Amino acid sequence: MIGLDTNVIVRYLVQDDPAQAPLATRFIERTLSSDNPGFITSITLCEIAWVLAECYSTDRKRIRDVLEGLLSSKQILVERSELAWKALRDSDASGADFSDALVGHTVAVHGGAKTVTFDRAAAKLPGFELLR
Repeated sequence: MIGLDTNVIVRYLVQDDPAQAPLATRFIERTLSSDNPGFITSITLCEIAWVLAECYSTDRKRIRDVLEGLLSSKQILVERSELAWKALRDSDASGADFSDALVGHTVAVHGGAKTVTFDRAAAKLPGFELLR
């Protein structure tokens, strides 16, 4: 297993850097396999979603498709993938950010009673409460 940083995944996805994109592509496509997968942490998954939205103006559907593709890949292992799948579903249903949904599920799996927030969209997620 080989850890993958956000910048490697983003270079592979957007192909916008003439020096780094081919390196990322070659590495991902020639080195990673189901026997030797790339590992993406929950933090990296959130960073990927944020970078695509904020730096590349990627719409929610495309970001969801990217995250779903990473979660479904046999060449990629995602930390706590079951929580990421739940977060994707909750994000879709509520309109909240994927990262907020993942935070809520992570808190819950660690025994947290709820997650308080000032974010009105996040407050629509299960297990969240708007702090007033």
